[in-house]
Amino acid sequence: MEISLTPLVNPADSPARSGRAQELREVAKAFEASFLSEMLKSSGLGKGRSEFGGGAGEDAFSSMMVDEQARLMAEQGGIGLSEQIFNSLWAREFGRD
Repeated sequence: MEISLTPLVNPADSPARSGRAQELREVAKAFEASFLSEMLKSSGLGKGRSEFGGGAGEDAFSSMMVDEQARLMAEQGGIGLSEQIFNSLWAREFGRD
C-alpha cells in the first residue's frame, strides 16, 4: 500500500469545505499531541527527581509541562502523524475528488 503525502484539499474549495479542513487539521494535531504526550511520559520525561524532591507541586505540574511540550511538537510538524490522520479523515468524509 502506497502512502500519499500530497494534500487532498484543493485551495479552490468552497469556504465550507475549507472550514471543515481546518477543523479536521485541528483534531488531527490534537490527536498527535496526545500521542506524543503519552510517548514522552513513557520515556520518563516529567518524572520527579528523588534527589531534590519537588513534592506534590512538581508532580502536579510536570504532566502539564509534558502535555504542553507535546502540543508544541505537534504544532511544529511533530512526527507526521497529524497529516496522515487528516488525510484519512478527509478521504473518509469527502473521498478523493
